[in-house]
Amino acid sequence: MKNRWIYHLSRKEDLDASSELNFYIPSAEDKNDGFVHFSTAKQLAISAKKHRNGEKDIFLVEVDAHLIVDDLKWEPARNNEYFPHLYGPFFKKYVTQLTAIPIDSSGNHLLPKLKDEPHE
Repeated sequence: MKNRWIYHLSRKEDLDASSELNFYIPSAEDKNDGFVHFSTAKQLAISAKKHRNGEKDIFLVEVDAHLIVDDLKWEPARNNEYFPHLYGPFFKKYVTQLTAIPIDSSGNHLLPKLKDEPHE
């Protein structure tokens, strides 16, 4: 379960709060849970609908999980699927791409094509 590419959905306001730093400040939800939530490409659409449905100004943060040495843990969550959780600082050097996510008239996020993971 060591996917290389993992994804985080971030609000613009959270990204803006971190603009002068070398790491991202976690969202209120992430602070409350004690870790930064990520999803695999396969899990992302459901995560977006469940946690960010209808929200505007959402960005997709693509991360190379191979750059995270010790603080990434794969833990069971929704439907007993394993999700990547970051228990340390979310350094910007982990990020390979940052993309604004538009929404349709129903509030669904129009996700871009994601990198395939053959072993998901």
